[in-house]
Amino acid sequence: MVHVHQGSAVRGRPPGEATVLLEALRADARTAEWLRDLENGGPTPREAVLPDTDELPDVLLDLAVPHEHINELVALRARLAADPGAMALLARCVTRFVRDMGDMGKGWEPPVFPETAGLLGRCFHLYVFIAALPHIRAHHRERGVPEEVSRRTLADLGRHVAVHHRRAGGPGLLFPWWIALHFHGELFQLGRLQFQRAPLGRRTAAAVAAAGLDARPGTPCLSLHITDFRGPLSPEACDRSLGLAREFFARHYPEERHEIAVCDSWLLDPQLRHRLPADSNIVRFQDRFHPVHEERTPDDTLPIGFVFGDPDLPLDELPRRNSVERAVVDQLRDGGHWYGGRGWFAL
Repeated sequence: MVHVHQGSAVRGRPPGEATVLLEALRADARTAEWLRDLENGGPTPREAVLPDTDELPDVLLDLAVPHEHINELVALRARLAADPGAMALLARCVTRFVRDMGDMGKGWEPPVFPETAGLLGRCFHLYVFIAALPHIRAHHRERGVPEEVSRRTLADLGRHVAVHHRRAGGPGLLFPWWIALHFHGELFQLGRLQFQRAPLGRRTAAAVAAAGLDARPGTPCLSLHITDFRGPLSPEACDRSLGLAREFFARHYPEERHEIAVCDSWLLDPQLRHRLPADSNIVRFQDRFHPVHEERTPDDTLPIGFVFGDPDLPLDELPRRNSVERAVVDQLRDGGHWYGGRGWFAL
């Protein structure tokens, strides 16, 4: 293990030498502001621990990181360990991240680093989450979370490395703030679906209350998320996940009383009903929800990104190999747009 304290020097590098990573972050207005807030507003950095070169491959494989990136990430760890400024930043990030561990809505949202930060910038948050592993695993143990649930939840890190590879051709995280939910005890993989402990929003709470249920803004609920690379979104798989969730949260978070499930996704766009068979998995998934009506802004990049892997792909190059691809492409080629949808149902 490598133990790092704020300001510690690394053998072989002068402690005062400027670091490329920090220079890139300070040269970018958005991350420069984030860095100032992190340095000025946080608690005293605690020790951050990274697995050593021999241990790291097993840790990465346990987190389902694709095999083709293991050697690259092990070598990059050596670059990180040789950069005192980057290691000091790692200590600050881990300290901020594990603060309020498990508290709903109090997690840390790390930003995407600018391209000028290079490979280390694209992968930096991977090492933050790896250094935070002992803390999230301790939280899971305190809550009695089964080891297999903990393992499958945290392995979503590797899935997101695969998502990054599909779009950018190398390791990294497109949405590090999303993985932060898993490593902060706010989201769990239970079968086919992911369930996020979350507060009801104002509009959804109003819709639930109008249906005669006791709900107010801020009431705990479970926000459903549908991941890729996990097989069909079949009714049977969803039923199993919902059964697991009812039992899991009642046992491990009994004080929150999750009685409402919500979902905010392009998969709830009602236009899909006109493009897909009535017995399709997506339409049957929609059937579970009461819609929450609101003004909507079109976002065609969402289905393109989720279905084809890259939101910037040209429309005329998109394939039509299955019913979902045909639905997404035909809607756009006919001059239409796609929108996000929102819905709820009682658990």
